[in-house]
Amino acid sequence: MNAAPPLTPAQISFFHEEGYLIVPDVFAPADLEPLRQELHREIDRKARALKAEGRLENLHEELDFDRRLAAIYRDSKENGETIMRHLEGLRGGGFHAPEMFDVIASPKLLAKVGSLLGTGEIVASSVYRIRPKLPNIGRGVVPWHQDSGYFSTHCDKQLIITCWAPLVDATVENGCMQILPRTHRGEVAMHHTGGNAGFLVIKDENLPDDPRKAVTAACPRGGVVFMTNRTPHCSTPNYSDHIRWSMDLRYQSAEAPNNVGLWPESLDAAGKADDAFYEKGNVACYPPEADFLVQSRLHPEQVTNYAEYVRRRETYDRTQANFSAFRRWPESVATK
Repeated sequence: MNAAPPLTPAQISFFHEEGYLIVPDVFAPADLEPLRQELHREIDRKARALKAEGRLENLHEELDFDRRLAAIYRDSKENGETIMRHLEGLRGGGFHAPEMFDVIASPKLLAKVGSLLGTGEIVASSVYRIRPKLPNIGRGVVPWHQDSGYFSTHCDKQLIITCWAPLVDATVENGCMQILPRTHRGEVAMHHTGGNAGFLVIKDENLPDDPRKAVTAACPRGGVVFMTNRTPHCSTPNYSDHIRWSMDLRYQSAEAPNNVGLWPESLDAAGKADDAFYEKGNVACYPPEADFLVQSRLHPEQVTNYAEYVRRRETYDRTQANFSAFRRWPESVATK
């Protein structure tokens, strides 16, 4: 079998200069079909559980993956929110079926990530999310932010790559992202709490450039939008008749701070390891969730398999309440 192709030198240069890169053909659309189908089955399982509880009447079985959850939401916002929270997960990533892990550990994706990191020693983070953006629902509109706004401050200068991959064609109509290019080399901008749906937000006056200079990140199914953790981006409304399904996955070099090999019981409330493991100091960029080694040419025997991944994810998920906030931003009720 041929090795998955890396990015070209021109693509790598563009990413580091612009802070983002859109690659339209990382996956074949068929590569993502097992994930789409399992997500649809999970929606069905959760909907049937709600019906058994007497909370839901119409299962909307006749509708496909791109429309069913939206119909359930239209019938009952409460039921729709329950299913979305189940898939997204407050922490720990929510949905974590084998089909999800297969995408996270995909050689096609890791070949591209390794090109950008400049290493074959890659750590994946459980800070991944399934994103169902329903039509005409304000909850799916994500304000301007940098991913570093959510991470611990000691990782501000680290490169943590976000891979945003749509499970349908992401277009202007269904709410693709907007990105501010060439603004990722400075400091992390001032964020505020109080954004839409509880998200952090960078107010217009704190953005590193004029938002009118934003790039529209339309991306076909099978493509990936790669961004740095300091690249400002936002997500626009979905005016289509279908759900804009997407996922965001994150990767970093094994040399960057991480909690690979650590378990929550060895960490204090700030996500710091005790002296038996490391010197005092934060050891992960997002300590409430579990990092795991997803590729290693030096130590392939240490690469995490699916069973170990689930065990780490679920262990951290059960104990996440023990971690205190590790980055605080000022509150702002009125955001621009």
